[in-house]
Amino acid sequence: MELAYIPSPSRGVLYLGPVPLRGYAFCIIIGVFVAVWLGNKRWVARGGRAGTIADIAVWAVPFGLIGGRLYHVITDYELYFSEGRDWVDAFKVWEGGLGIWGAIALGAVGAWIGCRRRGIPLPAYADAVAPGIALAQAIGRWGNWFNQELYGRPTDLPWALEITSSTDGRMPGTYHPTFLYESLWCIGVAVLVIWADRRFRLGHGRAFALYVAAYCAGRFWIEYMRVDDAHHILGLRLNNWTALFVFVLAVIYIVLSARKRPGREEIVEPGAGDGDDDSTALKKDADTESEKAADETTGKSSEKTAEKTADKGADSGEPSDKASGTAEKKPDAKAEKDAKAEKDAKVSDAAPQAAEKS
Repeated sequence: MELAYIPSPSRGVLYLGPVPLRGYAFCIIIGVFVAVWLGNKRWVARGGRAGTIADIAVWAVPFGLIGGRLYHVITDYELYFSEGRDWVDAFKVWEGGLGIWGAIALGAVGAWIGCRRRGIPLPAYADAVAPGIALAQAIGRWGNWFNQELYGRPTDLPWALEITSSTDGRMPGTYHPTFLYESLWCIGVAVLVIWADRRFRLGHGRAFALYVAAYCAGRFWIEYMRVDDAHHILGLRLNNWTALFVFVLAVIYIVLSARKRPGREEIVEPGAGDGDDDSTALKKDADTESEKAADETTGKSSEKTAEKTADKGADSGEPSDKASGTAEKKPDAKAEKDAKAEKDAKVSDAAPQAAEKS
């Protein structure tokens, strides 16, 4: 008898009147919001505009959801197109079934479209959102808990997951909570990417490639523990091979990118450094108007002071130039009188001498 285990919800949907509130959908939505929030903070810190991450996510998220569902339906087609199955169920995303590989692949296409429309390099955008995507996956995995799916082998460990449903081939019992293992692993991946990005200033898509490689490393051993039906190749589950293949590609990209384009992008969004968001522009306009008003006030005050000084000089009989501090000093009256007297004396002395000569 197990003394401790993680209980599963008795049902994964609650009804608010006629409106169904599904735990799986809520986990996906919350994960998207966290990814956009963290991505925006990292984008602004790298010199981008606030809100750009959300604008591009409008393209990336729908593409990602479609890609994730397509990957799941294609790799588990027997769940929807085999005998006794209803193909319409392939569109019921809320019941679970999103393949991360397809979500990232097609989500990147949507992000590329959004980046191209904004003139932004896709690798820089990917670096900004990488740890946020990892956190979104960590939150989204709890949707599997609500649906009682994607668990591991039987175990009696204290943190075992109790499965109570017997539908779709489930066997009630306690199993490894692989959803929890992957959730914790994704949190660790997010922390790793943030640390490595700060420590080594990763750029040109290398932070995103590190996220991909680290996630694949964890997904490989977690996938190996699962017991749900899956296609096998050479004794390994399909997702094991996918994780191994993508891991190798990510590592190769990191090595080649570091050699070809070392360092980090200086500019991630054209014009973002010009203070071109609305609030900044309005603030600058207000500051400019204030400076103009201050200059006009200072100029008028200077003119009034000069006029008052000039008027004062005129009243005292002094020229206005003196009032401005630029006029020359007025000649001394006594000195002029002495010079005139000396001149008259010379004229008087010269008169008798002229008479004698004549």
